[in-house]
Amino acid sequence: MHQSTAQIFVPDAKPEAEALKRITHLGIGAHQDDLEFMAFHGILECFASEAKWFGGVTCTNGAGSSRSGAYAQFTDAQMMAVRRTEQNNAAVVGQYGVMFQLDYPSSAIKSATDMSLKNDLKEIFTATQPEVVYTHNPADKHDTHIGVVIGALQALRELPREQRPKKVIGCEVWRNLDWLSDADKVLMDVSGRDNLAAAINGVFDSQIAGGKRYDLATQGRRAANATFFESHATDKTTQLIFGMDLTPMVADESRDILEYVCGFIDQLKAGVREKLGKRLGQL
Repeated sequence: MHQSTAQIFVPDAKPEAEALKRITHLGIGAHQDDLEFMAFHGILECFASEAKWFGGVTCTNGAGSSRSGAYAQFTDAQMMAVRRTEQNNAAVVGQYGVMFQLDYPSSAIKSATDMSLKNDLKEIFTATQPEVVYTHNPADKHDTHIGVVIGALQALRELPREQRPKKVIGCEVWRNLDWLSDADKVLMDVSGRDNLAAAINGVFDSQIAGGKRYDLATQGRRAANATFFESHATDKTTQLIFGMDLTPMVADESRDILEYVCGFIDQLKAGVREKLGKRLGQL
């Protein structure tokens, strides 16, 4: 890893090489708590399983975390230590197979010329070779999240084809994905495990007590997705996460990432225009 302060934590204390090889689902998040909010589907798929194991990667060092209340006077160094501990505690509660904390400043991740993150992620992908990868969606409004998903896609595209994951999903955090057409949504049903979700989300006390109720907002969004997904049918789920399918971007490295993502936005615009135009008698 490029950062000398990067850490690899194995919750069940297995030898590192063994822990890495068993990973089947891998989440790549920008900040401590992003994995728990966006990749809960992967965590749940692997929870209490000997055949499937979730691995987490948190890319930033937590220095820019918001702080108020009990944490208002914390220095950057103190907040970084707290956030790192919270993330490792979540890995214990969620029974992750491995937890990477790469410890980058956000500025490096947002840089269009610094390839360090991409190279670190390529090493991690090579060591773990997961079947499914969860990361941020490329239409997210947080610049650091965009930096992470681009780094992940660039790294995946450089892998030999036989090492690339079968599925790559861009997930909701700082912009939800209800605007995608239903046919384009990756539907991730996480119903029935609200207690586990609450336990994992609640680990991040520095943010919750520090002024952001991410725990309530995350589960509220999932509940809203479940209810508002279909307008003419009763709910089939109680907690639903939407994703954007990024697998085509990894399967074919010649495809333009910008055009691919903006194509979904163009579909939204066309659909809105069609519905309004019909009702106004203009189409």
